[in-house]
Amino acid sequence: MTNARLSEHLGMSETPCWRRLKRLEESGVIEGYQANLNRRKLGLGVMAFVQLRCSEHDQAATAEFQRIVQTTPNILSCHNTTGADDFLLIVVARDLDDYSSFVDSTLRRLPGVTSIRSNLSLKEMKASSKLPVAAR
Repeated sequence: MTNARLSEHLGMSETPCWRRLKRLEESGVIEGYQANLNRRKLGLGVMAFVQLRCSEHDQAATAEFQRIVQTTPNILSCHNTTGADDFLLIVVARDLDDYSSFVDSTLRRLPGVTSIRSNLSLKEMKASSKLPVAAR
């Protein structure tokens, strides 16, 4: 959105709007901008929620686990969680064969992984990265 359109939408003049936007970027509140892509139109028909349990939690194993997760494009997000499992991943793949191959070639090779449980998404009812920020 252009600054002119944003300032009009917010009901403020362009210069203060631009300054406020720059402050939000510089303070890290706005981390970046992205295009929202349709994964199915890109050939990624499978989305899986993967719960991992690990036996190793030392610094070296954790660092290697993190490195692999952060550099693997099929893993959209990874969260260290409470409960029975240690991590929750969101993973995309072309189809079930591709996902099966991903489990064998990547997830089973992560350091210390002792359990992998996958839940496949049957229907995506909501997908958003918008945060519930109150209007100011």
